[in-house]
Amino acid sequence: MDIFEIIYILSGSTIGLILRWLIKYSFGKKLEYLFDHSLIVNVLSSLFLGIFIAFSVNNQNLILFFYVGFLGCFSTFSSFIYQLFNLIQKRKYLSLFLYYTEVLVLSLLLFNLGYFITLTFKN
Repeated sequence: MDIFEIIYILSGSTIGLILRWLIKYSFGKKLEYLFDHSLIVNVLSSLFLGIFIAFSVNNQNLILFFYVGFLGCFSTFSSFIYQLFNLIQKRKYLSLFLYYTEVLVLSLLLFNLGYFITLTFKN
């Protein structure tokens, strides 16, 4: 890996981190597990990934910048797992199931939405 590849990853990561931070602190108070900043970020990440995949990008620098850097830093898989863990610790099993299902279903829907809308306008 050369210095330019590292710069692409760091640039994407910085933008992803800033956008994630802005989303997190734009809501002020936490909106609870069933609708919080982590859900918003994960769903948006899925939408962005769907759009990115639909473009069939072959440029290695763009892949490093957006896929590895931006989406890698913007998405919050560890936060998602931590929230599931907290719900287990609190024995809120219905909330656990609802939150897990909500994140997965909405993420899959937004990925498909981004993918198919991009393909529609691309062609």
